[in-house]
Amino acid sequence: MDNKSYMVGREIDPRYGRSYIARKSAVATPSNLASMAANRILNEGGSAVDAMVAANSVLSVVFPHMTGAGGDSFWLIYDAKTGKTHSLNASGRSGSKVSITEYSKNEGIDIRGPKAAITVPGAVSGWIEAHQRFGKVSLAKCLEPAIDYAKNGFPVEDSVARFSEFALDLLRTYPTTAQTFLKNGVAPFVSGDIMNNPNLARTLELIAEDGADAFYKGEIAEQICSFLQEQGGFLTKEDFANHKADWNEPLQIGYRDRKVIAPPPNSAGFVTLQILGMMEQLDIKELAKDEAKFIDAFTRATAFSFIDRDTYLDDPDFNHIPMDTLLSKEYLKDRVKRLYDPSLGPPEQGMGKKGDTTFSCAVDKDGNAVGVIQSLYWEWGSGLVAGDTGILLQNRGTHFSLNSNSRDNLEPNKRPAHTLTCSMVMKDDKPEMVLGAMGGDGEPQTQALITMRVIDQGYTVQEAIDAPRWLLGRTWGDHVRGLRLEGRYNHKLAEKLRELGHDNVEIIENFSDLMGHAQAIRIWPDHLEAGADPRANGLATGD
Repeated sequence: MDNKSYMVGREIDPRYGRSYIARKSAVATPSNLASMAANRILNEGGSAVDAMVAANSVLSVVFPHMTGAGGDSFWLIYDAKTGKTHSLNASGRSGSKVSITEYSKNEGIDIRGPKAAITVPGAVSGWIEAHQRFGKVSLAKCLEPAIDYAKNGFPVEDSVARFSEFALDLLRTYPTTAQTFLKNGVAPFVSGDIMNNPNLARTLELIAEDGADAFYKGEIAEQICSFLQEQGGFLTKEDFANHKADWNEPLQIGYRDRKVIAPPPNSAGFVTLQILGMMEQLDIKELAKDEAKFIDAFTRATAFSFIDRDTYLDDPDFNHIPMDTLLSKEYLKDRVKRLYDPSLGPPEQGMGKKGDTTFSCAVDKDGNAVGVIQSLYWEWGSGLVAGDTGILLQNRGTHFSLNSNSRDNLEPNKRPAHTLTCSMVMKDDKPEMVLGAMGGDGEPQTQALITMRVIDQGYTVQEAIDAPRWLLGRTWGDHVRGLRLEGRYNHKLAEKLRELGHDNVEIIENFSDLMGHAQAIRIWPDHLEAGADPRANGLATGD
């Protein structure tokens, strides 16, 4: 394909979809079922937060390989009534009894299983905390669609089927997992099969009845912890009881005549902001005339941001993170000066993170805007369903280091560094766009790229999502540190990038899952424009 298709003033590729245009409210998620549930809540008088509780609880049922009540989440919320933005950190801390000594006895942290479930699941606390502050309809109403799908069944989507087949050995390892996610405990579900999770339905019913106490202080916590301890895990009822989600001020950076905000650490939100802060100083209009030079500059900025992420990102309760420096214009200008320093080597030498995630967003008729990124970390998380709860537990804590001198070393009651992040573009102190994407290292890259395509190059949100992407680093279950380009790019582009100093460039399939799944909503004075990623079975809809 001719690279001029991606430039300012380009001719739009007819394969790109059209954004969904709504009058009053809109929602976008990676699942048709989640989007329809969220839209129903909006139409019944719910707020954008209510819609996101509905969407993310449904995703916990219908997208069990990527997200769930056993995982973590981060929220960005714009409250139209006060004109303020909020960040909600609903990620869990490590247990009080975990230690480097205990894990070193067993030759390291298990990637899957009971000892991989090191941190308390935080996602449910995010649903409830956000709902208590900004909800308009009852929590039970928000959870009703998820309970219905868990109890009565739902049609399996392609993504679930593919990842069930891919992880069949893992799903067969633990009886509770096999009974929950395999047909008759043996065979993978295929696309179109009806799957249900009655145990999860009961868990969600308890949450609907008793809120956070049901999950963190009651029967659910008791079941999870008893099961884990029987299996050799370390989380306790006290760890659950002591958990809480935290409200924070979002990070921000100037971009053109806008501000872009993201969650603060332990989220990697500042990576997106750094990429944009460096790219703003370059001549984007000129770079856009040569796709290879644009990608080269973008990936070099990304590599610098990854260096800072891997150097500084941690739980700020344990280590100071110099955000004022890392997001300062002076610091980013210095980075740009070194962007093409040959002594730094190719960007592909940078480290990378993994992650399986879902991003969803909503805007309601009152102008409230919400983005939520929620995850189990790797696909299928720890691989372990906790007893009869129906909850698949995350393995986020496997990110901790057992090196006591490492910044992200394992300590009790500590939040791990997170790849999870989402973004909001603000203009005149009001949201212009809420966006996010799943996919480990790809999350900040995709968010920065979509922002630039919309703001600098005039793409609609759906065009920006649909257009070919690239990935520097890793995504789920993946050890590649190279630069991958989707197949719709011209193969000559890969050759030119190699000439520009990239030593590991690969062309992959079109609309690849490896690029992650992005969703976005742009807010115009008289309408909303929403887009969902064709790389997932997503849906943008609204009223």
